[in-house]
Amino acid sequence: MAVAVFCPLLACESTPIAPDTVRTATWTSTTIPADRKPPRVVFVISQGLFFDTVGVITPLPMHGEFQLLINGRTEFGPGQAGFLGGRWWEDLNHNGIQDHDDHFFFCPLVSPGRKTP
Repeated sequence: MAVAVFCPLLACESTPIAPDTVRTATWTSTTIPADRKPPRVVFVISQGLFFDTVGVITPLPMHGEFQLLINGRTEFGPGQAGFLGGRWWEDLNHNGIQDHDDHFFFCPLVSPGRKTP
């Protein structure tokens, strides 16, 4: 079964880009975009592996720590410090900080990872 990389941000490229940094925050939010879909595959840059995701997306309030996800890519994956177990943040307004205009959700990764999408 072939699985395509889903680019969750508005401006998608065929090759996702890497996040610059991972930021966390402790605010709360009730704004969840209605059109957000879960990524099918997430590429973990530091591991060089692709991970399938659970097909359900759970919107979260902007409270606690979230891991930056850009175009289906993130820095840390399962077994690494910095991996937050599927608590993702998408910077929808592209300002580099977590705020009420961004998307916060839970979408766990399924192990094991693999070298190809």
